[in-house]
Amino acid sequence: MVEFQLPKLSARVRFPFSAPDRGWGVSTHVSIKFLLFVSVIGFLGGCATQEYQPMPLPPKETAAAPQKPAGVYHTVARGQTLWQIAEAYGVSINDIIASNNIPNGSALETGQLLFIPGVTQVKDISEHAVDNNKSAFIWPIKGKILVYFDDPLSATTVSHGIDIQAQAGDTVYATREGDVVLADYLSGYGDTVMIDHKDGFITVYAHNARLLVKLGDHVFKGDPVAEVGQIGARVIEHFEIRRGSQAMNPLYYLP
Repeated sequence: MVEFQLPKLSARVRFPFSAPDRGWGVSTHVSIKFLLFVSVIGFLGGCATQEYQPMPLPPKETAAAPQKPAGVYHTVARGQTLWQIAEAYGVSINDIIASNNIPNGSALETGQLLFIPGVTQVKDISEHAVDNNKSAFIWPIKGKILVYFDDPLSATTVSHGIDIQAQAGDTVYATREGDVVLADYLSGYGDTVMIDHKDGFITVYAHNARLLVKLGDHVFKGDPVAEVGQIGARVIEHFEIRRGSQAMNPLYYLP
């Protein structure tokens, strides 16, 4: 008889061993099955003793930091307008408005910082150049703004300019040099003056009590063109700036 020692078993089991000349008997088949069983148990036991190693996770992708848009900060000087600043830097007014979240009825203030997108150098726009620039606009009349650009006038219409509060008989002045292309009554506008400034801009002065210019007159900046009228109980001057056929917000052009 051959003696086998089983792992982790205290009892000994004896198996009959058949002589070589007798072939494979039943006892031999039982022994082989048992040895296979013991091998499997040993393999599983060995696996159970190994520590579990989790699969490594791929590195997390970090979000790229937002790129700051190219541009410079311009300090607004006294008398500068949004339009003059845009012209000096060669960018559109709308780009400056969007970059600075400028409200519709907002006027620039001296010392205000404006971010000018898409440029690399701050420009010096001196007050002297602004005051003597023929293309710069001046106010047609000074007063409190009662109606702003794009304010609703009815369920279907909005204001294409601003209504400036005034006193009866106040003088209205040409905001820039140009030619008078209309000096007459205009439906919805009353007695109106329109001046063509020969560079794509036209200014409109409406709801006047009396016109001081006529069609074809050439006027200079600051020349009297009308006297303020009124709408109902309100004494106002309606003023518009048009670029081609498009109405623009006058506050972006007035100092």
